[in-house]
Amino acid sequence: MAESTASTLLWGGRFTGTIDDLMFKFNESLSFDKVLNKADIQGSITYARGLQKLGILTEDELSQIVSGFEKVSKEWDDGTFPIDFKADEDIHTANERRLSELIGPQAAGKLHTGRSRNDQVATDMRLWAREQLVELKVLLKGLLRVAAEKSKETLPILMPGYTHLQRAQPVRFSHWLLGHATFLMGDLQRLEGIQERGVATCPLGVGALAGNPFGIDREFLAKDLGFTHVHPNSLAAVADRDFVVEILQWASLLMAHLSRLSEDLILFSTAEFGFVQVADAYSTGSSLMPQKKNPDSLELIRGKAGRVMGQATGFLSTLKSLPTSYNKDLQESVEPLLDCVKTVSHCLTISAGVIGSLTVHGDKMKAALTHDMLATDVADYLVLKGVPFRQTHHMAGAVVRKGELLGVSIADISLEDLKQISPLFEADVAQVFDFEKSVERRSAEGGTSKSSVLAQIEAIKKLLS
Repeated sequence: MAESTASTLLWGGRFTGTIDDLMFKFNESLSFDKVLNKADIQGSITYARGLQKLGILTEDELSQIVSGFEKVSKEWDDGTFPIDFKADEDIHTANERRLSELIGPQAAGKLHTGRSRNDQVATDMRLWAREQLVELKVLLKGLLRVAAEKSKETLPILMPGYTHLQRAQPVRFSHWLLGHATFLMGDLQRLEGIQERGVATCPLGVGALAGNPFGIDREFLAKDLGFTHVHPNSLAAVADRDFVVEILQWASLLMAHLSRLSEDLILFSTAEFGFVQVADAYSTGSSLMPQKKNPDSLELIRGKAGRVMGQATGFLSTLKSLPTSYNKDLQESVEPLLDCVKTVSHCLTISAGVIGSLTVHGDKMKAALTHDMLATDVADYLVLKGVPFRQTHHMAGAVVRKGELLGVSIADISLEDLKQISPLFEADVAQVFDFEKSVERRSAEGGTSKSSVLAQIEAIKKLLS
């Protein structure tokens, strides 16, 4: 690229020399912030309306600006926007330069009156992020809907529940899946909080840092752009990227939840477990071993969680020592935000596809259930006989030890041997060693019984509605 002349740039009035080629590339952001083209045009049209209300623009000039930007927008849509690689350092420069070419410098030259790229980019990013959060909310709701449907479909299937990756108590597969969905419900609620708070404030009309000298109606600007209120302080407005931090941190927690779901499914899909099978559409093979079927979709989600968390940490590190008002360091907020939104969007879509197409092997899960997982049920049986739980816990432990000594399952210990541990054992203890009954006994709210699981499914549906 040829050297850029400073006088061709928006800020080049006091400069007479050329800009170092590497410096121009180092400084430019159009290569990535061009995705903000719609938001930039939307904000510029609103600002032009505000200027017309002040009499700085005539109605005819406003009309020229609006029609000109409509043409610019269409060029971006059609992929025909002519980028000037010697002058277009960012989306704001590019759009204004192209507007001037289309309608002439008289009207276009008035557009930036009282406005700075500082309040412009802060506005553009919020407008873009606001739209993206709507899309992410749709995708997150879609994943929750798929989880609810799969949970209802697999309601009869029982599996081992785990703590410390050791078999603990029997649960429904649906209950396991809804456990992950519960975390996602929290993510949805936090996302709505960011929508109501983080991207609802309008910084447009504060200028570079000190405010607008022409008395522009900032309430009008906010309302015209769909913001709920104006940013209250001009110094803070141009430097405020807290909404970016919130989005990155929200995304980090969401990705942690998707990663944990992925990890479980990766384990469950191994030959050692054999509980589930990931569909071909979300798997890949080995370049060497023909028999391999790898759950790469889930491994990529697990890996991309670290990517998003790194972006959140990295941007906070950039933000923490900035002096008051706008600094060019804040340009580093754009790329992490763009990449984070894309990553989360893809991961939500893939997760929904994996869950929706997942093959669940109920027979393998049933075969993994062992009667020692019902030791707590033995203790509960004695509780109902009036024995304090702290005593029944030790008695149930003794039952487990007896089975180990005899080399049999606790379900196969004779009633005579059980009575040696406690005379309270009766013939009805045999009913304890029924996995379905064990699961159904957990009928309190949030439990793994059929009624409790169905209530959890309904809670998801209620949230989605």
